[in-house]
Amino acid sequence: MAHVIVPEAEAILDKEFRVLDKGFVRLIDYLGGDSRIVQSARVSYGQGTKSVREDRALIDYLMSHRHTSPFEQVILTFHCKMPIFIARQWIRHRTARINEISGRYSIMEDEFYVPNPDQIKFQSKDNRQGRAEEEVPVKLRQKVLDILINDQKSAYTSYGNLIEDGIARELARINLPLSLYTQWYWQIDLNNLFHFLELRLDYHAQWEIRQYGKAIAKITRAVAPLAYKAFETHVLNAVSFSGKELSALRHQLEGKEHNLKGIHKTEYEAKIAGIYQND
Repeated sequence: MAHVIVPEAEAILDKEFRVLDKGFVRLIDYLGGDSRIVQSARVSYGQGTKSVREDRALIDYLMSHRHTSPFEQVILTFHCKMPIFIARQWIRHRTARINEISGRYSIMEDEFYVPNPDQIKFQSKDNRQGRAEEEVPVKLRQKVLDILINDQKSAYTSYGNLIEDGIARELARINLPLSLYTQWYWQIDLNNLFHFLELRLDYHAQWEIRQYGKAIAKITRAVAPLAYKAFETHVLNAVSFSGKELSALRHQLEGKEHNLKGIHKTEYEAKIAGIYQND
């Protein structure tokens, strides 16, 4: 099986895709691309005489029927910089290999995430994990920013003082807040990367991690464009219904009212309206 070189991926190797105020995502290395997926699926030793059209059809078939193992033959390695609170959400995807900067060995940089004023929102009343769409008054937004910035400065000053006093780095770091930036190398196969993107591009995900999802999606599209298109078609832009939602849909098709309530009603009606999509 020949080594796969993807010109579009080569063009963005080591290029920083800026995310949030101080973060980034970089493609460090990749193994395989669309051709590796079809080679694996056909168990061949080369590209043979198959056309791009046939490759596209095969990849589309594999994705639509959830034949995932050929996608696992493609591997991407990223260098990522993000706030710690995003890293703690990210680490929930346990199908990757990670090496993170260590505050035990390194002096942490004075870099903290400060949200844009328009991202300062009230707590949603019907979503325990999310933000409300209601605008926060300008004066209150400024109060929030002042608190965040001042607390970050205070925490880092104390951290620096402990380091200067010779206190162990592993102890000096423990009061640093979740807004501190961390970095890691993150290696993952394409199948599990698609699962990451399915969850982290969803509108339910926190806004900040969605921005990382968008940057990673752009890079992934360069490495395996046919596979990414199939993922968009059959997963990212597709809608699935739960058993309760299918029952509600049958009721409506019969001219009856659905019997869903609360969050189930909200999500179901959003799907029916065609707005259950990534933003």
